[in-house]
Amino acid sequence: MTAIAPTRQPKRVKAKFIGPLAAALAFIMCVFAIAIYGIETYIHDQDLAARSTAVVRLFAHKLDRDTNLMMATVRAMFANPAMEDAFRRGDRKTIAELGGPLFKVLRSEHRITHLYLIRPDFVNLYRFHSPDEFGDVIDRVSLLQARDRQVPASGLELGAMGTLTLRLVVPWRRDGVLIGYIEIGEEIEHLIAEIRHSLSVDLLALVEKHFISRDQWQRGQALMQRVGDWDRFATHAALAQTTDRFPATLDDRLLGRLLAGRTADLQDQGRSLHLAIVPLEDAGKKHIGELIVMRDITDLAATFRWSIVAVTVISLLAAGGVLGIFYIALERVERDYQRQHDLEHRLLRLDTEHRRILQLEKLSAVGTMVGGIAHQLNNPLVGVVNLAQLAEREADDPARTRELLRGIRSAGEDCREFVKRMLAFSKVSGFESRTTAMASLIEDTVLLFRQAERRHLRVETRLPEEPVVLMVDPVLIRHALFNLLVNAAQATADADGVIRIELARQDDATRGLPGWSLSVSDQGCGMAAEVLTHVFEPFYTTRSDGTGLGLPVVQHVALLHDGNVTVDSEPGHGTRFALWLPDTATETSSSSTST
Repeated sequence: MTAIAPTRQPKRVKAKFIGPLAAALAFIMCVFAIAIYGIETYIHDQDLAARSTAVVRLFAHKLDRDTNLMMATVRAMFANPAMEDAFRRGDRKTIAELGGPLFKVLRSEHRITHLYLIRPDFVNLYRFHSPDEFGDVIDRVSLLQARDRQVPASGLELGAMGTLTLRLVVPWRRDGVLIGYIEIGEEIEHLIAEIRHSLSVDLLALVEKHFISRDQWQRGQALMQRVGDWDRFATHAALAQTTDRFPATLDDRLLGRLLAGRTADLQDQGRSLHLAIVPLEDAGKKHIGELIVMRDITDLAATFRWSIVAVTVISLLAAGGVLGIFYIALERVERDYQRQHDLEHRLLRLDTEHRRILQLEKLSAVGTMVGGIAHQLNNPLVGVVNLAQLAEREADDPARTRELLRGIRSAGEDCREFVKRMLAFSKVSGFESRTTAMASLIEDTVLLFRQAERRHLRVETRLPEEPVVLMVDPVLIRHALFNLLVNAAQATADADGVIRIELARQDDATRGLPGWSLSVSDQGCGMAAEVLTHVFEPFYTTRSDGTGLGLPVVQHVALLHDGNVTVDSEPGHGTRFALWLPDTATETSSSSTST
């Protein structure tokens, strides 16, 4: 008897699912947070890019506006004959008397920082903002453009002293004769201050150091009363800014990031600053420096942080709720799983008990079979012993002795015949299948039956029109069919009775497999229900001369072919045995074709 193996404890469903689910939710939250951060950064970058574009447009607009204002000033000077006469004569004293008050008004009210009178040979005649410096040659780009085109020229100019100035140069002509040039200019500090108030950004103007020398730059800073920064950056000098001080963390590394076309973030005295860069070009379209745009995003960053905290808290609460609901659901699943496990364990015990009972039944069947065999052999052996004893006592009578020996021989032949039947039953376990035409097999079996059956009962066969070829053991199938025919003949009492053999296609209803049903029907008296339950038991028979092995052999042959045997019988209406065989020939053909 097989012992019940100790069953494993059921797996903890919650432990298998809660951990991965929590990890998945944490991963989703991390991805969500990263996505929000990326979106926030993208929005800040887009906003700064839009403001940088607005800075460029507004800067150009203000340059155009101030250029038009300076042009109006120059036209007013053109309309002063005394100024024109003094310019022609090179009278510096008269020029100072006539233009000095005007320059003071322009400087105080209109932020004009430069005003020159330049002779046609580019020699500086008079600097209103620095009267003591004159007689030097000026060859700036705007002046050269005005000379070459003979029209006003304007644009940003980087001076030798590091001043970044909006300059307008206008040729002064009278009656087609060039008198000289008037140059007027203003520093860009007030322009970037106006942009700061308009766009709410801070600006920092930088120029590249290789265009100026440190000494000249320091002189320019002193002249313009500025506080710049030469040493902060390796390649650039700071000229002007809208903030009171430079951010302490703005260094060469961040500047390099900005020059590479990227944005940068920095912290300065509790402020969060977002930086981008705008290139500066002079009147000749030459790149001379940069304009750093700084946007204060302290409030936005704080709002964003609080939003992240709020979203995180809400997400954690939602994740906790999901985990809680899932935990409750898994708790129910685990209880059901536990109940199923307990049920399976009980079923396993029942199955083990069932197998033990079957084993006992098999042992009982073996005992019954052994008893039957003993009974079958005992009767003739008893006769043999008795006849042998009689032969011993009557040895003097040869005739009587021969008669007794004939009885002993007859009993021995009965024993031999029984043993042959037993050997035939045991040989059924041998199995050798091959492709077999079922019509020929049935025809041969019927012919053999007609030769063995003395009453010559009529046998009718019903076969399908198409040939049926199966992979079976023809010897075993023939033997099983012969047994069914013999059984049908024994059940048919009327000599005019008919035995019907039918081969028809029929699928196995339980397994859904295609196959064929080989049935044998008789018109006998049928069998009672209590007999039907024992027809396939070895040695069970209702006939005094029967062995009880025919139908068990048929069932054994069916099982060897992965088939089955069914019986339908009703008292007074005959019996029908059906041997179902799988359509193995079709399966083999399909496998070969697919290969």
